[in-house]
Amino acid sequence: MNESRITPLYQQVKEDIKTAIEQGRYKAKEKIPSEPELSAEYSVSRITLRRAVEELCNEGYLIKRQGQGTFVSTPRIHRKMAGGNRLESFTKTCQNYNMKAGARLLSRQIVPARQDEQEFFGLGEDGLLVYVERVRTADGLPIFLENQFFPYQEFRGLMEEDLNDVSLFEVIERVSGRRPVDSFRRTLEITRASVEQAQKLGIPLSEPLMHLNSYFVDEEGKPLCIGRQYYIGSRYMFDL
Repeated sequence: MNESRITPLYQQVKEDIKTAIEQGRYKAKEKIPSEPELSAEYSVSRITLRRAVEELCNEGYLIKRQGQGTFVSTPRIHRKMAGGNRLESFTKTCQNYNMKAGARLLSRQIVPARQDEQEFFGLGEDGLLVYVERVRTADGLPIFLENQFFPYQEFRGLMEEDLNDVSLFEVIERVSGRRPVDSFRRTLEITRASVEQAQKLGIPLSEPLMHLNSYFVDEEGKPLCIGRQYYIGSRYMFDL
């Protein structure tokens, strides 16, 4: 490391390790050398090295495992916009990465529609929805918490369907003959994992999440469902 450079030492170490990951010298899921080994390799203090590693963990390049060491994270999944307000399906995205898309059903309930849901679906104050909550995975690794809402009268059949390891959109098409093809409205904001979300996704409390709200319509532009998803920021990225 060059102490005469304006860039702080920890930043130089961080960028060098990051480059090693991007160039494949450290491969996905591989354990990197210990802090003492890296400190000696870069001729920097343990404090300097630890800060570089912590920032790489925060940015999703590395992951610490209690009692095991520090490992290179699996590559972030890049989900592409398919044109307009359309998103490439999660199953298709996983296929692009030679990964197997999975889904684990957490719960499904009949719930009252909130005001924005009433307005979108054209329901009255006593309108009901089918609420489906699942964890979506890639090669078994949790990627996001999926929350989908459907008008009860049309989609009550979802209460009986097997929703594990299946595409929910394909199930919707089979049940109703309709398929989500576009978004009427979409919002994306950054939040942090609550205790409940952290437990469901198997991540640390307050881990950064991307909260995506999508109001889906079918091929005729008619309201179909609402998705309120929470993506793990270190494992997922949108290409807009």
